[in-house]
Amino acid sequence: MLKLSLFRSAALALALFALPQDAVARCAGQNLLADLPAAESAELADATAAQPYAQGNLWQATKGDRQIYLLGTYHMPDARHAATLAEVTPLLAGVDTLLVEAGPEEERALKREIASNPGLLFLTEGPSLLERFGHEEWAGVAAALEARKIPAFMAAKMRPWYLATMLGIAPCDMAEAQAGRGLDHLVMEQAAETGVPVRALEPYTTLFAIFDELSMEEQLDMLRATLQMEPQIADFATTMADGYFAGDTRRIWEYMRLSSHDAPGYTPEKAEAEFARMEDILMTRRNKAWIPVIEEATATGPAFAAFGALHLAGKTGVLNLLAEQGWTVERIVLPSEG
Repeated sequence: MLKLSLFRSAALALALFALPQDAVARCAGQNLLADLPAAESAELADATAAQPYAQGNLWQATKGDRQIYLLGTYHMPDARHAATLAEVTPLLAGVDTLLVEAGPEEERALKREIASNPGLLFLTEGPSLLERFGHEEWAGVAAALEARKIPAFMAAKMRPWYLATMLGIAPCDMAEAQAGRGLDHLVMEQAAETGVPVRALEPYTTLFAIFDELSMEEQLDMLRATLQMEPQIADFATTMADGYFAGDTRRIWEYMRLSSHDAPGYTPEKAEAEFARMEDILMTRRNKAWIPVIEEATATGPAFAAFGALHLAGKTGVLNLLAEQGWTVERIVLPSEG
């Protein structure tokens, strides 16, 4: 079973994946990576540097006469997206296709699916979360929900992974939680203005398939881990946003991985094995499935792909997978990355 420290890492990573969160990153927390001890900072730097294509959010890949731009996105709204959008708008104007994790058609289909099948997000049989947790433990859940102005009675029937993703949004981010202005949507809006067709990289049901692999107990552990983040939730939000705009998303991932080594009851070997499983479920399998879609899209003209930034780097990241297929991958440095 995946343990709490690893689920905490998963909860932190969710904001950088294709989850339909609509919060605005406006927390004034502390960047947890800013004041790491020298030894930990050096270890983190080495671990990050060992990963292919470890820094940067915007890339160009070419193979013969084929071309694609690849943009790692942050799904949460942020004023700093405006500068990124200004840089990529001219690139979008010169492509034939925009690839995203979920386009407008997929989002509409997802809403219809949820409306017709509440069991995707809610427990329709068996004990509620209140019964599974007990009154004392549920009190912590209720307090976190109250801080976000979410009625606890509604959350008691949510699937644990779904509630965990909601509690992964800091209370200080909830005031404009319906903004829906993450970089993915901004890029899609720009494509619509210029008449660039939008295609999805994967089926809209992918999210549910990911969490179907987790048992109920594993989902409950995920929720418990998210609650453990609550005292520092604003710090985590700030750390993720700052890291993303610096082009250091892989560094955040490596920080979470190394931190899991010291979890109670763990050895580094055990932590690595379980963390590898989480990376495989959340990222690697999807990355590999996207490569044929990307190659097909570029067969008829230049393309642009925008997806969660964690999918870019690493040995099984999209960039390295493309390189293994004979693509030449080059970074385009954004102004925010310095």
